[in-house]
Amino acid sequence: MKLNRIAVAVALAMAGGSALGQQAAAPVTAESSVQIYGHLDLSIDTLTKGIAGKTSGGNTATGKLGYQDDISSNLSYVGIRGGTEVAPGLRAVFQFETQIDVSATPGGSLSSSSQDNQVKGALASRNSFLGLAGGWGAFKLGKTDAPYKLSTARMDPFSATIGDYNSIMGNTGGDNRAEFDTRISHAAWYESPNMGGFRVNALYAPGQNRSSDNSTVASGEPSCTGGNTPAPNDPTGVCTDGSFGNAYSIAGIYEAGPLYLIAAYEKHKQVNRTGDEAPPFPAAGAVGVVDENAFKAGIQYTLPTRTTLNFIVERMTRNAPDPNANERQRSGFELEGRIAAPQALAKGLGPRASRKARGWSPARSAAAMAAASTPSGQPLWEQGTSASSAVGASGRG
Repeated sequence: MKLNRIAVAVALAMAGGSALGQQAAAPVTAESSVQIYGHLDLSIDTLTKGIAGKTSGGNTATGKLGYQDDISSNLSYVGIRGGTEVAPGLRAVFQFETQIDVSATPGGSLSSSSQDNQVKGALASRNSFLGLAGGWGAFKLGKTDAPYKLSTARMDPFSATIGDYNSIMGNTGGDNRAEFDTRISHAAWYESPNMGGFRVNALYAPGQNRSSDNSTVASGEPSCTGGNTPAPNDPTGVCTDGSFGNAYSIAGIYEAGPLYLIAAYEKHKQVNRTGDEAPPFPAAGAVGVVDENAFKAGIQYTLPTRTTLNFIVERMTRNAPDPNANERQRSGFELEGRIAAPQALAKGLGPRASRKARGWSPARSAAAMAAASTPSGQPLWEQGTSASSAVGASGRG
């Protein structure tokens, strides 16, 4: 919802001699805006791991191996965002977004293959930032879905559900994590304006890790960077299951009419996977602490019938000291089509189906339904950015 000319005590200003700060509360005017937004999505799921009767290393799978019913919160969240003009052509923008565990109790994440102390339902657990925006784009500080992740979020056919594309895309092949479809904390990033259909987003995140091999929890974080805390199978109790240092992510996007093209690259520096070493193979030092990289290209085309066709190809690389220990190096691709319901049928199914029939993605519909605009009609938080990055929508949540 849009709150204009109401005494909402939110005002951002330049603090003298420092970065963005706060000044005394002031009424919201036509030059400033605050928006409360959110998304609730619950589902009843039934699923199986498909391992009944399977063996691995001479061990047979045990436990409840058939189908199990779940009630999932999926990608449910609430947030506050907005901004104010601090100088002609310059706006201060902010966003604080939090996951809502509607059907679950907020807390750390624990599964049979990973453990994470992050509380996803905590305040500002999702994309949150403070920044400056203008005709030149936007510069922001905080945490965000990486540009690499956001570039293809609209191509995920089951985004915001447990069936998203992350078992293939962005996943190097282990655990329940998609290392290259991630939200990055302690980050600084730039979002360019639209330049004839082309835009670019670039991010840098310092590792904030005092250990030489990133084997400790980064400063200000509850878990090992990259997930897990600590590596559950590592007797040393340190971050040796994918913890990395600095991160770099960049995405170039071109959009014109029905055509959407992307090329994206991401690098994680000095990824510690020594917890994967289990002599005689992999031998000590075989997996090591080395950089991991990912590159992908994608195309989306919307037909006149509003049917969308998506294709993504991705390559993830890791040059371990022993080439035979590069299990995290792989390629993946996705080919997918989405058929829009006819207008008459969509109207009968309700507003959500009708939005999809008009060819909107969930991220775009969320932005459009709740758009609070500046006098020029452009949402404050979207100046210099895209709808998907403003909403923070993605399959992983």
